[in-house]
Amino acid sequence: MQISINKSEIKPFSSLKITGSKSESNRVLLLQALYKGLKINNLSNSDDSQLMQAALASSSSTVDIHHAGTAMRFLTAYFATRSGTTTTLTGSSRMQERPIKILVEALNSLGASITYTKNEGYPPLLIEGKILTDSKVYLKANVSSQYISALLLIAPTLSKGLSLYLEGKITSVPYIKMTLSLLEELGVQTAFDGQTISVFPFTENINKTFTVESDWSSASYFYSIVALSPIGTQIDLSAYKPNSLQGDAVLKNIYKQLGVESSFNETTLSLKKLAEPQSKQLTLDLVNAPDIAQTIVVTCLGLEIGCNLTGLHTLKIKETDRLVALQSEIKKLGTSIEITDDSLHLKSPNKLNSNTHIATYNDHRMAMAFAPLGLKTQLFIDDAEVVSKSYPDFWSDLSALGFELN
Repeated sequence: MQISINKSEIKPFSSLKITGSKSESNRVLLLQALYKGLKINNLSNSDDSQLMQAALASSSSTVDIHHAGTAMRFLTAYFATRSGTTTTLTGSSRMQERPIKILVEALNSLGASITYTKNEGYPPLLIEGKILTDSKVYLKANVSSQYISALLLIAPTLSKGLSLYLEGKITSVPYIKMTLSLLEELGVQTAFDGQTISVFPFTENINKTFTVESDWSSASYFYSIVALSPIGTQIDLSAYKPNSLQGDAVLKNIYKQLGVESSFNETTLSLKKLAEPQSKQLTLDLVNAPDIAQTIVVTCLGLEIGCNLTGLHTLKIKETDRLVALQSEIKKLGTSIEITDDSLHLKSPNKLNSNTHIATYNDHRMAMAFAPLGLKTQLFIDDAEVVSKSYPDFWSDLSALGFELN
């Protein structure tokens, strides 16, 4: 499906309810599978969370999680602990190009039995569920936080718990802290001291309901829309928490530099355009929130300011190589962008080319990050249905704001 976005003007005031966080939902779904008394409200309606639910409920010996990277990491750890089961865990062709060796080696060092059915270091995986007997594991600290969270989520079910030793500079700390906070809400004792994370055994029966906060990554697109709109434009989003566990809540501080003020009224987050950016250059280290890089660079493109973003090394192993994809699509719009293995540098943009076709590379964030440019120029989003991976209602919500979509 291709969507064309005519150059649009949105309503000066709108309100939307955003689905639950995919990151929180997938963590809580795994905990629910481990602790049956856990109930969940405001679960994400994303493809990834639905795939996670289906996989956890499946009795099949083969589980296909398609493009769902979080599910691949979390389920690898989960199935490794299911004593007496044998599971082949596979995914899309792109998923079979995304490395998982670090997690597999960590689990095998704890006593798991995981082998590769095709290429060494990559899915599909053959997982023979076992009782994991060891309680210490060492990981390089700059790996994807999903590897770390996968280990932490199963840790309270291990007889001795888990001591995780991180070597080097730790990245994506907010996602690690999110996992630990969710465990603590369940009643699990944890500690994060310097380079060591400890999770203690937890075998109690629970009867608890967890309400998932709405997704801050999804909120990023509305920050972008407000930033690209006239002064005075306001969008209210629900349901959010001022003290969010999600790393992408740093959007509040980032977009303040771009003229967008954030405020809370109970669980409603209000975004209001108060001014145009004062600086012609935005410089950020996004090592703790790399998923919002695409949105930010496209916002800067629309505002005709440059940006330097660093801390982006994990973007190369996402649904696509997001740095290369951004470079290709931004060049189509008429502006030069330089990339390295962990950074991007957008020069002061030129006037946007019109009628540009944006390729999405099977990446939901490519489609949603570029869509706000419809406020500045006409463009086409190819394979627009890819948004269902994290935000199935995205296009209908844009239409409700006043975007002209065909």
